[in-house]
Amino acid sequence: MSAPRDDEFGFAPDYDSPVPYMQRTRDYYAAIGYTTAYRWAHYTEAPFQPLKKPLAKSRVTIITTAAPYDPSKGDQGPGAAYNGGAKFYQVYDGDTSKEHDLRISHIGYDRKHTSATDNGTWFPLPQLLKASAAGRIGEVAPRFFGAPTNRSHRVTLDTDAPDILARCLADKVDVAVLVPNCPVCHQTTALVARHLERNGIPTVIMGCAKDIIEHAAVPRFLFSDFPLGNSAGKPHDVASQAQTLELALKLLESASGPQTTMQSPLRWSEDASWKLDYNNVAQLSPEELARRRAEFDKQKEIARGNRAA
Repeated sequence: MSAPRDDEFGFAPDYDSPVPYMQRTRDYYAAIGYTTAYRWAHYTEAPFQPLKKPLAKSRVTIITTAAPYDPSKGDQGPGAAYNGGAKFYQVYDGDTSKEHDLRISHIGYDRKHTSATDNGTWFPLPQLLKASAAGRIGEVAPRFFGAPTNRSHRVTLDTDAPDILARCLADKVDVAVLVPNCPVCHQTTALVARHLERNGIPTVIMGCAKDIIEHAAVPRFLFSDFPLGNSAGKPHDVASQAQTLELALKLLESASGPQTTMQSPLRWSEDASWKLDYNNVAQLSPEELARRRAEFDKQKEIARGNRAA
């Protein structure tokens, strides 16, 4: 008897599931010559703070891993190659009453399937301001905060997360929405969210790397099954950006306990083959891996020099 065909039952292809970013990253760096596997943050329990007041009366901030555009730091435009020179290493803040040009050239988003032409996909301040004007939230906090994408767990836990907490407390923040972009960004925001919740501030992470967030055990996570760099919605699609934020706000209200994941119903495209590409060594030739190793080493030197400056 022949096996039933997938289309007979309406099965999706096996690759149409959340991208395994942790395993992809381990395999990728091993393939370009880094044999010590990275230790992803792993917890089995998470702190949890229920909302202390309705969202309509709450002051909400954004925590982002995007970087302010600096014309002195090379190409940071749409589609720019990875630019280690644009990285930042200390927490920063910005005035939410002003417009900001934040970019993601300094991190490993999906450069093949998204071009980083719309910062509304990684910085939902315009949507949050609309939510405030509509009375959905009480107000936007006076500042948003930038979290450095640091591979060091200790620096994130001992330095950056406490710094962000202190700034949130100074601004009397009631709720924080965290928006990562790259794989390590997701870990960073997970650690920051855990620290904020442990110290009384409810959080929700809007992200695209489900395995990394859930491995780190966070309080609330809105998962959008999109290419990295689109945690806040689809580019040039205001409706999807508004829906993504609204889902995050609903999750803040509805989660009854920690480690609550909600999946957005939005799909990136009908063709899910984009999930096969990101850092997938099975798709890369030896020559391409060698080229990437050389480029990675070059960017590490640039970043090392910037960190020391």
